[in-house]
Amino acid sequence: MFVVGGESLIDLKAEVALPDGALIGRDGENQIVMTAHPGGSPYNCAIALAKLGNPTGFLCPISADAFGDYLLGPLNEAGVMLLLPERVREYTTLAVVNFDANHNARYGFYRSADGAIEAAKGIAALPEQLDLYQIGGFCPIKPDEAAIWLQIVAAAIAKGATISIDPNVRPSLVDDFAGYKARLSSFLDLAHVVKVSEEDLEALDSAKSIEQHAAELLARPNCQLVVVTLGDKGSRAFTKAGKATAAIYKPPVFGDTVGAGDSLMAGILSWLHERGLLKPGKLDGLGEGALSDMLRFGAVVAGINCGRKGCKPPTRAEVDAVLGK
Repeated sequence: MFVVGGESLIDLKAEVALPDGALIGRDGENQIVMTAHPGGSPYNCAIALAKLGNPTGFLCPISADAFGDYLLGPLNEAGVMLLLPERVREYTTLAVVNFDANHNARYGFYRSADGAIEAAKGIAALPEQLDLYQIGGFCPIKPDEAAIWLQIVAAAIAKGATISIDPNVRPSLVDDFAGYKARLSSFLDLAHVVKVSEEDLEALDSAKSIEQHAAELLARPNCQLVVVTLGDKGSRAFTKAGKATAAIYKPPVFGDTVGAGDSLMAGILSWLHERGLLKPGKLDGLGEGALSDMLRFGAVVAGINCGRKGCKPPTRAEVDAVLGK
């Protein structure tokens, strides 16, 4: 089984925009009308993994409020196993979403339920057969939460899991960025697969090139594969044996980029797992040809998702139809 541990939340997006850019309510009283969409990078990735045909569990406290009810719908529909079924009283974390001129999402966060994690419950919820454990982006943000999640990751490692991470660096969420970077470093030291965006690397150290960042990640104790997403410029992958670049897959009709990186990550993990490569000792031998094929598969998963509004990852049949399988 694949397990993704980390945040779920509700994305709140402005619904009504006038030609001059002003936002108003439907009743014309200068209100901002918001629409609610289930989200969170680990949440999205868990759903994407399940829709691609992987047995997947999601490890995150879900609120007992109405938004929590809403979050459960897509998880159940995709067949994701909720590993912490007992609901918590903390309210659902909210993310207020705006979009830039290139339709890329920008977020402001109001956190609560996703941080109500307990080490003992999280460890007890891990399945016995654990192929992969993915670390969520919010896990390193707060010192107390980071300590809990590190215990859970250690338990996953003890069960033989391959570890992946998609940090989704959010400087706006962090009061002490130096402290955050130190905590993130502890998680990165445990990961075999690291997926980052170009923006993540810019936030962590803008003075270094992508190649320098990738080399430093691969020099960490366990890292064997680094994937860097470049927005509409595609993606890159690095191992000690080779590197590759792939273009994006452009859907016939564009929706938005919400969940694109999460979908790409799910595609990459699925591609590796199906070929028996999602294991330490096999990842570091991937050369240009395999990395190119891997990135292409991930790009198609992400591209189909971008043909829709919000994060709605494709099924495996939809991906195969594009790839001609």
